[in-house]
Amino acid sequence: MIRKCLFPAAGYGTRFLPATKAMPKEMMPIVNKPLIEYGVEEALEAGMTDMCMVTGRGKNAILDHFDMNYELEHQISGTQKETLLADIRAILDRANFTYIRQREMKGLGHAILTGRPLVGDHPFAVVLADDLCMHPEEGVLAQMVGLYKQFRCSIIAVEEVPAEETHKYGVIAGRMLTDRLICVEDMIEKPERGKAPSNLAIIGRYILTPDIFDILEKTPPGKNGEIQITDALLQQARTGCVLAYKFKGKRFDCGAVKGFIAATNYCYENFYLHGE
Repeated sequence: MIRKCLFPAAGYGTRFLPATKAMPKEMMPIVNKPLIEYGVEEALEAGMTDMCMVTGRGKNAILDHFDMNYELEHQISGTQKETLLADIRAILDRANFTYIRQREMKGLGHAILTGRPLVGDHPFAVVLADDLCMHPEEGVLAQMVGLYKQFRCSIIAVEEVPAEETHKYGVIAGRMLTDRLICVEDMIEKPERGKAPSNLAIIGRYILTPDIFDILEKTPPGKNGEIQITDALLQQARTGCVLAYKFKGKRFDCGAVKGFIAATNYCYENFYLHGE
């Protein structure tokens, strides 16, 4: 049902300078696999096959990663090291990749709108590679696709965060439908300290209906002078329905050093040591 997944990947990654001065933040490795590859694997698990990348200047490493490297593959052909490429080869066999450039950094809403030519008039997922999500049985996107099949509306992933950290996130409030599902009634991007409507923070997983593009085109700049997806989603919630989902699993903020180290330790201990 949902075949397209949009990856906004044009940001500068300033929270991780100087590492990201010349290397895309999405290519920073968690153990031996770049962040964005984890996101693509999660999308594939959820049944998506069209990976739509919104990139920018200095992001060519992403394009090269999801492509053949004939010299390298010839060099290690027939050796034990060839098995190290099994995962990325499987991705290339299953997924299609398209790319478009975001020429100016005008916010996440603008990045998503930039991807409209790649997505077209279809419901689609959005993955922010900074947020690494893990669940041993069913990935976050797969969980959300199951909800979309039932409700056919935009769905955003949320998690509870400490009250003193709500100013770092988009924050939602609404009516509880179940212990994990909320009908969104309010949404604020990075509220001032002490003014958040709840402690439910939006993380980097979305399923969006295609009418969000028309809303984004009419959305004026908001917080920090950027076009915010939260402003567009609030408008969509007021005229239709937007659901927030308290997902099952772990989420690591890999755009910050603390989260990056935690994710690396988790993946090393749970996957790499066991040869998975």
